[in-house]
Amino acid sequence: MNFPSELKYTAEHEWLRLEGDHAIIGITEFAQKELGDIVFIDIPTIGTVVGDGAVFGSVEAVKTVSDLFMPLSGEVLAFNTALESSPELVNTDPYGKGWMVKVKLADTAAVSGLLSAADYQKLVGA
Repeated sequence: MNFPSELKYTAEHEWLRLEGDHAIIGITEFAQKELGDIVFIDIPTIGTVVGDGAVFGSVEAVKTVSDLFMPLSGEVLAFNTALESSPELVNTDPYGKGWMVKVKLADTAAVSGLLSAADYQKLVGA
């Protein structure tokens, strides 16, 4: 299983890639494997402000639906429109083409409170 060291992680299985005061957010490889084949992703519109830990969307797999939790407070700037027609990108490339939202963070220093790749790997027992 892949745990890119340049990313930060949450206990709820989201990842975050910091790019200045913006972040790209998606779900981890572990999460997508647990969910199975993803068939639909529901993500808020651009301009939505979402608080730390709040639900920012949901992922529907063949057998279940799971909420997506915002790792840090911020404003949704963009969503991955490719997921509308190809939600399976989350299964095939969760850290690349399967990203979900781009967010302008309210506080970039808060990133230090997220899990490192090693800490997340320990959390999921991999």
